[in-house]
Amino acid sequence: MKIIKKIFLFLIVIIILTFVAGWLYTKTLKPTYNGEIEIKNTTEDVTIHFDEIGVPHINAKNQQDAYVALGYVHAQDRLWQMELIRRIAAGRLSEIFGEKLIETDKLFSGLGIEEASAKTIANLDQNSAPYKMATAYLDGVNQYIAEGKTPIEFNLVGVDKEKYTLKDMYNVFGYMAFSFAIAHKTDPMLNEVKEKLGATYFNELIGAENENLTLIQNEKNPEITGAFSQAMNSLIGVLPISPFIGSNSWVIGADKTKNGKVIFANDPHIGYSQPSVWYQAHIKTPDYEMYGFHLALVPFPLLGHNKDFAYGLTMFENDDIDFYVEENNPQNTNQYKFKEAYLDYTFVEKRLKIKDAKDSVYTIKVSKHGPLMNGIITHLETEKPVAMQWIYTKLENQILDVAYEMSHAKNLTEFKNGASKLHAPGLNMMYGDAKNNIAWFATGKLYKYRDSLYTKTFLNGSSGEDEILEYLDFEENPQATNPAINYVYSANNQPDSIANMLYPGYYLSEDRAKRIVSLVAPKNDWTKKDVAKMIMDVTSTTAPEVAKNLIHSLDNSSFSPSEKTAIHILEKWKGNFDKDEVGPVIYNRFIYEFQKNTFADEMGKGFDQFANTPFIEKVLPVQAKRENSIWWDNIATKDKVETKQEIVTTSFKNAFSFLENQLGANIAAWKWERVISVEHKHAVGEVAVLRKYFNVGPFVTSGGDQVINNQIYNIDSTGTYKVKAGPSTRRIVDFSDVENSLAILPTGQSGRVFSKHYNDQAEEYLNGEFFKMKLNVSEIRKSKNVLILKAEK
Repeated sequence: MKIIKKIFLFLIVIIILTFVAGWLYTKTLKPTYNGEIEIKNTTEDVTIHFDEIGVPHINAKNQQDAYVALGYVHAQDRLWQMELIRRIAAGRLSEIFGEKLIETDKLFSGLGIEEASAKTIANLDQNSAPYKMATAYLDGVNQYIAEGKTPIEFNLVGVDKEKYTLKDMYNVFGYMAFSFAIAHKTDPMLNEVKEKLGATYFNELIGAENENLTLIQNEKNPEITGAFSQAMNSLIGVLPISPFIGSNSWVIGADKTKNGKVIFANDPHIGYSQPSVWYQAHIKTPDYEMYGFHLALVPFPLLGHNKDFAYGLTMFENDDIDFYVEENNPQNTNQYKFKEAYLDYTFVEKRLKIKDAKDSVYTIKVSKHGPLMNGIITHLETEKPVAMQWIYTKLENQILDVAYEMSHAKNLTEFKNGASKLHAPGLNMMYGDAKNNIAWFATGKLYKYRDSLYTKTFLNGSSGEDEILEYLDFEENPQATNPAINYVYSANNQPDSIANMLYPGYYLSEDRAKRIVSLVAPKNDWTKKDVAKMIMDVTSTTAPEVAKNLIHSLDNSSFSPSEKTAIHILEKWKGNFDKDEVGPVIYNRFIYEFQKNTFADEMGKGFDQFANTPFIEKVLPVQAKRENSIWWDNIATKDKVETKQEIVTTSFKNAFSFLENQLGANIAAWKWERVISVEHKHAVGEVAVLRKYFNVGPFVTSGGDQVINNQIYNIDSTGTYKVKAGPSTRRIVDFSDVENSLAILPTGQSGRVFSKHYNDQAEEYLNGEFFKMKLNVSEIRKSKNVLILKAEK
């Protein structure tokens, strides 16, 4: 009996010691929010107050010290995120995740981002303020790497920490620019439609681009495989870092607000992930102050405000990628034709290091237009050499200056000057200030081709006739400053004429833009509270119109009472995507069946890819109105030509049958909350046993695709809607009360799983709540958590 007791006590002691050891280990993995840390390369001590959601308020005697401190605290909260994002453009994810990411690494390493980064860095002015502040920030990051606590992910995956360089920073910019682009997902698909189905099918599709436009007012029968587009989408879809997708922003002029001061709102739409995309930080020195939102490894915020001005962004969605079909020399495949001559391809050898496997070595062919996609996308179903021309790698890159100058502007003129230097990606820069100026600038280097050229299909690389003819001066870009309507806005929609034409791009449907205009335009007493309510709006203006047009075409002669009930609900639906609504459940399944029955017979394997492009969202409302269309006929049926009524009726019956099987016979119980969810995924959370520790969620949410509270999901055969992207932050800056401006992140400020700020904003985000972006010094100094970075003596 004594032996049993001893064994029992021994086990108890072991359990207690294990628990204590585990507790002590987790303590070493948390960020340091209190105390003193000695740091190098600063001239004075830097004091950092962390507020209740973990935002660092950095108070320094000079900017150089402030940026060293920013790098240090940014790294302690987001080092794993930095590690992942710096590896994407360099093609280094396989080093830590193994063979499953070889093809993705091959794509990104072949785009020319690294080569463009190296060229840009070689030409930087090392005496310029942007260069000095960027290197100070990197110094802070690297000091944390040397002295700080290693995030648990490094140990779980088995990767060593490495110091960061300017090249890593520029590679982040390159990844960001590519993720904004849509051409690689759309152009190859449209090219297949044109080549395989012919002009009638093609012209009906592209005709939708110029219908149902809410323009941003500018003051001045073979099977379609979709292989190219699908390959691109698949390779990007496995990335452990969020892609950039869309956004809303509106800036309300003083004459339309209750307190007579500008109100600024912005919510960039980016893929959900854990940690959140943005890192908040407030810097204050004797000559500079900015409360900013930073990307990993980017020292200058792309979103920010102080007491004088606020700025933010949405995606412009302009076309800055073009694909060219090259013509090889039949006598020498190392050459290609351009006009009357044969030019030599450039060859670039790449080596990918792979975890637990041999290195992969491959060679890329590069023409004057860019790298051949055939060499970097495996199993591309075309023998034609297809080159990708991308403005980001083609022109001079001043993106570091852009970010610095916008965040350090003293007035509207300086802000515009900084924004004008951006060549790619195309962004809508939104601006408002304490002097009651408001502005919108569509930035990015725009250009012109010959008038008749349609650039969303493959261009002729050999003729010389499909080349860029001229680049436009920035003053020709769409823009508005203090317009008569007293507001500016963007929701990734088509801007008004540019250089006497509607500029080609991948603009999203008018839905969010139309809703924003309908809410902002008639009201002249806006308050911060009103804007906070509007930014959570879940009403679609387009969906009820689409539903109405489809219902009008139904043959309901054989419908059951339950089917008629469902139709009645859809008829009365106002386009609200609230949790307890039934309408969006019926609508989403109905349009899936409608799109499938309309397009899938012609598109075959390519339909699934086409069904979740922004392009189909523009096609849908136009197709729903058409009485006559070549797409109505189901080419799989012989000796029969289907009508719109047959397609729509079959689609509804299929939708109803599916929902009855999925959700039961009680239509009133078909609530939106039963089919929609959101989960913020961490790269390590893909391992099942670690999911509940690293992922945040899943949660039931409200909102829908292309409403202001934009929750982006695939519409597919599953009948469930797993939200993959949405507002990456919501920000409201009211210049009548600027010290109490508001913001929220989807999960939390820290990427450290044991930090209390890992997910402490998640519930508030779902509920449409906000936290204060503190600028008041006395309020900031009340923070309980104070970290002092001591200058090395």
